[in-house]
Amino acid sequence: MAVKIGFLVNPIAGMGGRVGLKGTDGVVDKAVRLGAKPAARQKAEETLREFCALSSNHQDLQWVTCGGDMGNNELEYVGIQNRQIVYSPSGNATSADDTKNACEKLLENHIDLIVFCGGDGTARDIYGIVENKIPLLGIPAGVKMHSGVFGISTKATAKMLEEFINKHLTVGDVEIMDLDEELYRRGEWKVRLFGVAKGIIEPTYVQVGKACFESVSDDEVKDELADHINDELEKHMDWLFLFCSGGTIEYIAKKLNIEHTLLGIDAVYQKHLVGKDVNEEQILALMKKYPKAKILLSPIGAQGFILGRGNLQLSPAVINKIGIENIIVVATPSKLMYTPILRVDTGDKKLDRLFTAQEYLMVVIGYRLSRVVKLQTNSF
Repeated sequence: MAVKIGFLVNPIAGMGGRVGLKGTDGVVDKAVRLGAKPAARQKAEETLREFCALSSNHQDLQWVTCGGDMGNNELEYVGIQNRQIVYSPSGNATSADDTKNACEKLLENHIDLIVFCGGDGTARDIYGIVENKIPLLGIPAGVKMHSGVFGISTKATAKMLEEFINKHLTVGDVEIMDLDEELYRRGEWKVRLFGVAKGIIEPTYVQVGKACFESVSDDEVKDELADHINDELEKHMDWLFLFCSGGTIEYIAKKLNIEHTLLGIDAVYQKHLVGKDVNEEQILALMKKYPKAKILLSPIGAQGFILGRGNLQLSPAVINKIGIENIIVVATPSKLMYTPILRVDTGDKKLDRLFTAQEYLMVVIGYRLSRVVKLQTNSF
């Protein structure tokens, strides 16, 4: 009996990332005005190509999808023939309603799995219709991705799809999480459990939800991290420092009396703020004035991502200009206990391969104290 795969792309997913909007919900027009470009189609096609490269023995596989860039265009572009369109959006611009309407049609066609390309907002919209009736597998393309349905990369997602079709993986409960974007843009982190869906269980390829680590001893370690970064700032007085998001970076900035955007990226020169909550374009403009720069990052707890989740302002153009060697990663030892791998998903294959070639990154875990941590990218 043929396996039926529902295939759905949210064409606007991730557009708010590089322009610093921290999401796309309700701000698509603003993102476009700021110069945002669609990225979901590229991610979807990349996953499909990688899936096709794994095996050519799926002639009986049926793809049930949507018209235009909501799925059919991507399938057609990579040469997948056995596809059926069950829903088409009414106009060029798509919305959450299109996602929900498409899911209703997918349910009617008794599919075995929904493969979708988007972020947490897309996962939430899909779950709102299908609940736990059909397992979900997400291609990571959004700004926010905390739900347990996403593969860690396009390559991992393709591998999971292949193994699911061959009945090598099981289905189990996964959390659908959602971050309030309005609060996020104001610097507040409020993630809530939206529901429990069915997903593919594969701990190597599926990201787990963000974990937070808070303890008194961690604060003592963060004091050491602040001292270490202070030394870096004083040794490189003519360098621009990009302070990225996260609680650890927030603590360091506060200790150094630097105003910091908890959920954004701030530019610091000679210990003074020269750019607040900057986007990709603003970073590149600052680098014309300050050509030497370093990036200060901390991994997302448990997931391990340092690039590609929540900091899309650090685009391939920005990273290439700054240089991998000028990335400083900081973390407390307790966080690294639950984060054994650092993950990178820049969206650029060539750049990902540069990270892959390094294999490891040095993570600062105290004052002049570092630990070697293994790297994993979309080219693993």
